[in-house]
Amino acid sequence: MADSLIPVAPGLETPLEMLEACHGRLQAQLATLSRLAAWLPEHGADRQAQQAAVNVMRYFDLAAVNHHLDEEDDLFPVLRARVDGGRREALYELIDWILADHQEMFAAWAAIRAKLDPISRGEPAELSAAEVEQFTARYRRHMEREEGELLPYARELLTEQDIATLTATMTARRRQDVPSRGS
Repeated sequence: MADSLIPVAPGLETPLEMLEACHGRLQAQLATLSRLAAWLPEHGADRQAQQAAVNVMRYFDLAAVNHHLDEEDDLFPVLRARVDGGRREALYELIDWILADHQEMFAAWAAIRAKLDPISRGEPAELSAAEVEQFTARYRRHMEREEGELLPYARELLTEQDIATLTATMTARRRQDVPSRGS
């Protein structure tokens, strides 16, 4: 009975909702990262810390990258093509900000990942709570702008065909991530 109350996560057939749902999963990974930073000083790179580091690295190395590619390669070009002249400058500025922020987030992730890698192997490493908070704050600010500014544009401007195309490209991208059984 209780299973009927569990919300079903959006799938690739609703790409905008899926992009937004990715933010929820990202929030969970950021929370894990914060708990890990608080855990390490007392417990070190124990089994729980190792698993947390592996999970966060897996998420940011694959799902977060796909999320950015979904936006950069698929969503942004369509939005740029669909927006009218009166709103073009504002949307272009927003997209340019998001693209620049993606680069800064990628660089910040590389620094965090370098600290998580030894933890994932049970080796001692420091993970600064301040650095994690700065990383987390950047991601939260980024998600707020995407949800509050970008997605409303997308919901207004995209056609049914655009949605179908996004679904197809996002699905294809994720199929590339799954190793074939013969490999």
